[in-house]
This record gives sequence, structure tokens and C-alpha cells, in this order.
Amino acid sequence: MSIMEKLGLARKKKTHVTLFSDKKSDTGIPQWKTITIKALISILFVSVIVVLYPRTPAQEFTYRVGEPWRQNDLVAPFTFSLLKGEDEIEAEVREIREITPPIFHLDSEADAKISGMLDSLFSRMEPVLDRYAEWQINKAAGSEDAERDSLRYIQQRSVAGIRLNDEGWQILLENYTLMRRDQQRRGSTDRRFIGDEIRLRLDRFINEALRQGIINVDKDRFSSDELLVRDLRERTQRSFSINMVRVVPEVTDMAMLQLPRQLPDQAVPTALQLLDTVILPNFIFNESETEAQISQAIENISPSKGAVTSGQVIIRKGDLITAEKQNILYSLDRARMSRASSFELWQYYIGDTLLILAVFIVFLLYLYLYRRPIFDNNSMFLLVFLAIGIVIGASLFVARIDTIPAYVVPLALAPIILTIIFDSRVGLMATTVIALGAALIHGNNFEFLLATITACSIGVFSVRDIRKRSQFFLTTPALVFIAYAFVLLGFTLTRTGGWDLLLVNIMHVFLNAFMVSLLTYPVIFLFEKLFKVTTDVTLYELNDNNHPILKALMMRAPGSFQHSLQVSNLSEAAAAAIGANSLLCRVGALFHDIGKMDKPHYFVENQSGGMNEHDKLKPRMSAMVIKNHVATGVKMAEEEGLPEVIIDFIKTHHGTSVIRYFHGKAKDLAEDDAEIREEDFRYDGPLPESKETGILLLADSIEAASRAMTDPTYQKLENLVTRLVDERMAEGQLNNCPLTFQDLRIIKDSFLKILVGMYHGRIKYPGQDQKDNAPRKADSGRKSPPGVVKKDASQTPIEPD
Repeated sequence: MSIMEKLGLARKKKTHVTLFSDKKSDTGIPQWKTITIKALISILFVSVIVVLYPRTPAQEFTYRVGEPWRQNDLVAPFTFSLLKGEDEIEAEVREIREITPPIFHLDSEADAKISGMLDSLFSRMEPVLDRYAEWQINKAAGSEDAERDSLRYIQQRSVAGIRLNDEGWQILLENYTLMRRDQQRRGSTDRRFIGDEIRLRLDRFINEALRQGIINVDKDRFSSDELLVRDLRERTQRSFSINMVRVVPEVTDMAMLQLPRQLPDQAVPTALQLLDTVILPNFIFNESETEAQISQAIENISPSKGAVTSGQVIIRKGDLITAEKQNILYSLDRARMSRASSFELWQYYIGDTLLILAVFIVFLLYLYLYRRPIFDNNSMFLLVFLAIGIVIGASLFVARIDTIPAYVVPLALAPIILTIIFDSRVGLMATTVIALGAALIHGNNFEFLLATITACSIGVFSVRDIRKRSQFFLTTPALVFIAYAFVLLGFTLTRTGGWDLLLVNIMHVFLNAFMVSLLTYPVIFLFEKLFKVTTDVTLYELNDNNHPILKALMMRAPGSFQHSLQVSNLSEAAAAAIGANSLLCRVGALFHDIGKMDKPHYFVENQSGGMNEHDKLKPRMSAMVIKNHVATGVKMAEEEGLPEVIIDFIKTHHGTSVIRYFHGKAKDLAEDDAEIREEDFRYDGPLPESKETGILLLADSIEAASRAMTDPTYQKLENLVTRLVDERMAEGQLNNCPLTFQDLRIIKDSFLKILVGMYHGRIKYPGQDQKDNAPRKADSGRKSPPGVVKKDASQTPIEPD
């Protein structure tokens, strides 16, 4: 297999366009109703596009940064504001966010809360100190109450719930005990409790910290040098330097520097622990008010940065279009739009609508003239416009959102799906419609148009012959991406600069290709279920000998299974030769005889000698058994959920032909030929209605007849093929299928080539000495029962299988 075949881009054999719809045609619906349905679909399609179409007029001039100005000198027709670019607006927004001071609310109750917590803390501490002092004093005195006092101390300390470590407690306890001993000895003491000193110093330190400000959020969150503090009670607002206010950890750090200068060294750790217990921020950040202030400032940003006066030369012919010139041209377009009257806006709107209608009508005419089966089938008509409408709708959505680039939309999805369901010509025509429509939506963008046509066309070519699922997930998306990148690179090389834009667009088309990979297979599956269509994807899944039905056929009717394999080879080759769908032919042939599983031993290819079941039956009953394998096969196929297009092969592979062996036997046994009705020995039909089912009808009878030959020669096989094809034509079995005489000639040649290949080991070609061998027995429906001898199969009618 060549590299082009692996990529799915090899030259494809001619393929007859077959509408793989499992739904019946719309011929039974009144014509007025069919026309009404199509009209509603068309009106809905166009209306949705027109309603969602961007209301902004297209640019008067097409230009790109880095390219020369190809129009005449452009002079400002009126004075207009020069708009700021997106980068400038974004820079101003960033600056506003950086310089806008955050807003805090003053918690005026913070000092009272902290003071209250300190009061509570020291009041809970006092009983603990008393119990400890009593214990130590009684212990020193040898009092019996010492043990009781120790337990009371432990209990009181536990109840107090003060967060101090043992070292912090020890300083307070020992100092307080010394003070109590002095009081007992002297009646008074000059010693001052260290806890009172800690409380005094903490009060002063906390008041100063609150005055400077303690905030409740990290400073790194803000880039502004100051913050605003609002006192809701006093209705005042003050500005503070962000370097002067502190967060709680910074307050603790400051205390570690200041308290050692004010307290004994051994008291500092205790003071710091108590500070950590009670310290609270008094400046509370208000995020909503801060964001509101920033939003207000952003809304007040001026969109313009100057003006261009009437008569001023904007750009001269041949001048290079810079980013600055592009901004002036963009400002002019926006000014024109803002100055446009209602009439002018409607004029733009009507113009866009006419362009959309033009594209739509061309596609409609294409379907009517060249794909009439699609046009006539309302379901398929809806499928086509739904597939196109999905991607066009996505483009309309993206066009309304400036932040989403146009190249992100997977426009190739619809042409790829339509190619798989119908054929590549429908896919290519859909490509043109989608590319033109999307280019109109995105401001008549020629670069976008060419890139889309190229990428979608390559996508269509890559799925003309689906051979494996990896084409959906790897090959096709990769080719779509390469096609987009190729065109974008070409446009970039035609102008100065633009490499940054190229890289951005490459990222966008990569995302585009990824979505094609992600969505193609699921969407095909969805469309198959919704519209009852059968695509090559499903056919490839059915073209598997491990399919449960085929495995059952192989086990229960091995001869019929081998016959089906040979018929599938004949049918596939013939279909490919005339441009019909070879895959459909092959799959239909594999399943056409599954009904023989019900009574396999009534068919001679499944008999291994011995008693023939038909010897016990009358000819009419034998014919009924043989005929019944068609209805049984249809029932099995329906129960297994096989597509209707495959069931058609089962229904039509015998057409309305007569089971001649049993018909003749019945006539031989009957006393009066009038008693024998030919209809009792005729298959129920229907006749084949497609090239593919017609090919199977021929291949089925020819394969059966060729196997009845004991010594096939080239001449015998040629005579056999010609005779059987001519007989089927004469019987009218091919009247309803579109096979031409040219097709039949090619089919005969194809059958002969395959048969010669099948029997190559024992073929005698014209000119060689040979004898005609006696034929083998024909079954009931194909070869004779044991004991019945006929002439050579090339000269004797052989019943279709």
C-alpha cells in the first residue's frame, strides 16, 4: 500500500452514488406536503442565519498589517475619534488595578474587644494564681492542706483555659507567690505583680498598633502604595500608607522588638503569648467595594486618544500598513458605522441576506440537479442542512464574541460527515457553501475563505475511502491541520511580519483539528441513529467474519457460509468494476443467506452425503422450505438490528425467479400439468432496485452454478456466465435496477476473471485438449438431489441459491 493510500488520498475507484437511507422514500407523501416540508427546512435554515448574522457592516477595504495599501490615497471624509487599541485599553485596565487603593472598613470596636479579652484573661488567671500561692505557702509551712491545695490548683488551671505554656505560667506563679509571702510576713509589700506590668505594657502597645492599623489580609495582595480606610460610624475616610499598616504576624514581630525594652527578660515570652491570644485586626478589607471602585474607573476609561480631522490624509497608495495605520482605518470603519442611518443599516442587512441566499440557492440547485435522491428525500434533505447549519451556527456564535477566534470552529466537520454519508461531491459542494458563508460572517475575509476551502477539501479527500477508525482520530485531523497551516504560512510570507499572528492562528487551527478528531465519529453515530442511514463506517464494522450472525452461520451452515464468502468476492469485484459500492455489495453478500441457518440440511452445500431431506417431501413442500430461507433471513436480520440496506440484499437476492428443479419435478409427477401452479415455485421477491442488489442476484446464481461443474474450463465458465446473466435479463429480474448493458458486459468480465482465479488449478483454456465432464448433482434450489443426473452445468439451468 502506498503512502497516499495509507493517508486516504489515493485515487478512488468510481463509486456509484447510493443513498444509504434505511427509511423508505417520500414517494408515498403528497407532493404538496413534500414541497412544504422542504420549504420549511429551507426557510428555517436561512432565517436562523439571517437572525444571528452580525449586524456590523463589513469593512469597506480589505487590508492586512505588513502589506502595502493597494487602494488610492485615503483621505478622512469627516472628523472622527482615534480609538485606542486593545493593548492600550488593557494597559490602562492593568494600571487602574495597580493604582486603585484597596478599601478597608474601620472596626472601631476592635480596641474594646481586645481590652475585654484581656480583662477576661486576667480575671480567669487570678484564681489560678491564688490556688498556686496557697499551695506553695502551705507546703512550705508543712500544712496538711498542701496536697488538697495542689489538686485545687491543677483543677483551677484546667478550668481557666488560658493558652500559656509551662514557662509562661511559671513566671507569673512564682512572682505572685513571692508577693503573697511578703504580704503575710509584713502585712504589706513593695513588690509589684509582674502580671500587672505585662497588662499595662500590652495595653499601650496594642493601642499604638491599632492606631497605626492592623489589616486582615496579606499586603502582597495589593500593588497600590496606599489604602483607604472608611469609618462608617463617623462617615469619614482616611488614606494610610500600606507600609505603615501591619498584619498580625508583623505586630508580633514589632512586639518582640519593643517589649524587651519595657519588661524583664523573663516576662517577655509570657507577654508575647498573651498578645497572640488577644490581638485582632481593626482594618477589615472590603473586596466588593474595592472591585466596584475598580470597575467604575474602568468604565470611565476613554475609548479614544485623539482625533483625525476631515481632509487629513490617512494613508497613501503603496504605503506599508502598520499597526498604527490599521488602528486609524479601524477607527474610520467604526465611525462610519456609528454615523450610519437606520436606512443604511438596513441596506447592509439586506445585502448580507442576499449574499446568504445566493450561496444557499446555488447549493439547493446542485442537490436538485445532481443529487436528486437527496433532494427528494425529506429526511436526507434535513440531514444535509442540519450538518451545514451546525458549523455555520458555531461560526455565527464565534463572530459575536471577540475573544474567540474564527479559526477555532471545526468547519471541516460537516463536509467530512456528508462525504462519509453520501459522497465526496456533496462534501466538496458543502465545503464551498460553508467556506463562503463563514467568510461572509467574518467580514468577507479572503484569507479565511481560502484556508477553509483548502482544509475542508483535504478533509473530504481523506475520507473518500474509509478503511479504519484511525482515519477519524489521526489521519484526517492531521491533514486538516496541515492544510490550514500551509495556507496561513503562504499568506504570512506574502506580507512583512505577521509571524506572531501566524503562531497564534496555528494554535487555533490545532484546536480546530483536535475538535474534528473528537467530534467526527460521535456525530456520524448520532446521524446514523437519528436519520436511519448506513455509512461506510457501519459497513466496515459489519464486514467482519466474527460478527455473531456470521459466526452462527459458519457453525450451523458451513457450506452456506463458504458460499457467501465466494459470492461476496464476486460481488465486490463486479461492483468495483462498474463504479457501484463494492463495500456495500460485499457486506450484503455476506449476510444474504443467513436464513439457511434455520434448516441448513435442506440445502445441499450443507449436506455431507447420505439421505437427502427433500426425498421425504413433495416438490411443492420442498419449494416452500427453500423459499422460506429468505423470509427467515429477513426476520433474523431485523431481530439483530441489521440496517435496512443490508436486509434489502436478503429480500431481493432471488428476485421473483422460479425454483425450476422442484417445479420440473412436480410437473413430472403430476398427472395433469394444469394442477401445477408456477407461482407456488416462485420466490416472493421483490426485484432488486439498486445496482448492488442486482449484482448480488447475478453473483449468487453464478457462484452456485460454477460449483456444480466437475471440470471447469475457461470456455465453460464464459458460457455459464453469459447464459445465466442473459437468462436473468430475459426473466425480467433486473428490470427495476439501473444496470446498463455496458454495466452487464463489465460484470460478466469481472465474474469470469474471479471464477478463473478460483479454479485456476484445474482450468483448461481454449485450444487445450479436454473432455466435457459430467456435472455434479444440483441442489434443491441449486443442485439435484442424490440420484438425479443432469447435463453439464454450463448448458443446464441451475437454480439460484
